[in-house]
Amino acid sequence: MEKSKSVKASILAIITLIVVTALWHPTVARAQTLKKIRNSFMANTLMKKDLNVNEKEETPLNLTKLEIKPINSELLQDVDSLKIDIDIEELRQIKIARKKALELEKKREEERKKAEAKAKQDEAAKQITAKSGTSISYDELVAKLNRSLNSTLAGKGESFAKYATELGIDPYLAVAIVLHETGCKWNCSTLLQKCNNVGGMKGSPGCNGGSYKAFSSLDEGIKAFMNNLYKNYYAVGLTTPETIGPKYAASTSWPSKIRSYMNEIEAN
Repeated sequence: MEKSKSVKASILAIITLIVVTALWHPTVARAQTLKKIRNSFMANTLMKKDLNVNEKEETPLNLTKLEIKPINSELLQDVDSLKIDIDIEELRQIKIARKKALELEKKREEERKKAEAKAKQDEAAKQITAKSGTSISYDELVAKLNRSLNSTLAGKGESFAKYATELGIDPYLAVAIVLHETGCKWNCSTLLQKCNNVGGMKGSPGCNGGSYKAFSSLDEGIKAFMNNLYKNYYAVGLTTPETIGPKYAASTSWPSKIRSYMNEIEAN
């Protein structure tokens, strides 16, 4: 009987040690704690059999009812809820920092692409305008065109400069044709105001049922005009008022009028 009590005391000491360890080390997994308790219980049972201890005299530990109540203020839960303590706020801050880093990287990439596109535009503008004797940047070209565009086309210099540099068209020539065909040096024609036709182009759908084409927006009309000028004239070597005139207009004075507009736009 003395040996049995000594064994029981040893078992309880082991259990106490495990519980204290769990209390002071919150990262100890519940499964590991229960495994140690279970092993201690099995050892206790085997020793009882070896010592011929009467099972009726002593009640074995009931693991299903074992309850550990930690005194540590950070562990106000029972043993079933013991888990690794994760700093949620720290993880949130890491997530925020990572998101900001990605946004900054994306912004830098966008700025890099914009800078490359701007450099290409400047180079194209300088090459095109150099043919007329002056070489200016893209922004300077836009400003120069805007000073010649009035009425409905006011502020549309960016659109003409964009398509001119992309297609390799003389921007002064393109705007000169538009000014002459639409009267936008002063007040734009009804064809432009109502149907966004900037170059007197024919086609369907017709503007008010007529033979001149209607466009859904002013930018669409400008793009169509520039594409037409490139496809039907520039692409076949017609790049000056003198070479374009015979095909574009019936009037023999058309080239000289366009040339006069070009000189005015460039000097503006």
